[in-house]
Amino acid sequence: MAVSHALSFAQRRVVSLAGKLMFDTRMLAPGARLGVAVSGGVDSLALLAVLAHKRRIVPFPIEIMLLHANPGFDPVNHIPLIGLAREMGVAAHIAVTDFGPRAHSPENKKRSACFWCAWNRRKLLFDLCSRYRLSHLAMGHNADDLVSTFALNLVQGGRVDALSARESFFDGRLTLVRPLLFVEKKVIRKAAKDWNLPVFDNPCPSAGSSRRAELAERMRLLSGGDKRLSANILSALRRFQLDRDMGKP
Repeated sequence: MAVSHALSFAQRRVVSLAGKLMFDTRMLAPGARLGVAVSGGVDSLALLAVLAHKRRIVPFPIEIMLLHANPGFDPVNHIPLIGLAREMGVAAHIAVTDFGPRAHSPENKKRSACFWCAWNRRKLLFDLCSRYRLSHLAMGHNADDLVSTFALNLVQGGRVDALSARESFFDGRLTLVRPLLFVEKKVIRKAAKDWNLPVFDNPCPSAGSSRRAELAERMRLLSGGDKRLSANILSALRRFQLDRDMGKP
């Protein structure tokens, strides 16, 4: 993978939308040390490419560290990330865990496998941020996740809530950011292809079968293939979430 300084249309779109959200929500500041949660999927890899590009053009120094928690179904499929980190000139910490198999074992009796595995991987990421004194943890959630999370919270949790672009944890010692939150998946896929990112498949047996994935499909059915309706839903959620993140009533 080579991150060219000459960007394609899709790459420019992703970088522009991410940059605007980062500016609007004041995600970064001079001396920021970002841990980037990279799963190996298209979203997190595109996020890494965007932040590597931003690092070259922001008017102040920032540091980037690739963080990967292999869930343990395939203990070697993360190997391309090592070369990617070296090529991008970023530090990396790759941990091979057993969270995935344990989540699908009798050990996990009370929670869904996805919840149990995700909870443990997120805890590990928080621990790594503390260990390396990182100020930010960047996640690759996108606009499709924004819509599906809103639907999930509405029908399953009975509350009006989505995903924040910027959240503070541990009394302000760590800021979780989602720069791609307003970027649609289809655009991210095109940009990742143009960047020739080493996307690898998710070997989890529960991949694609979560409640979130089910609700995402229902939201697509709700639009009935009408692009204007889909755009209106996303536009409304963007305004709703940005107002909340900026503290507007």
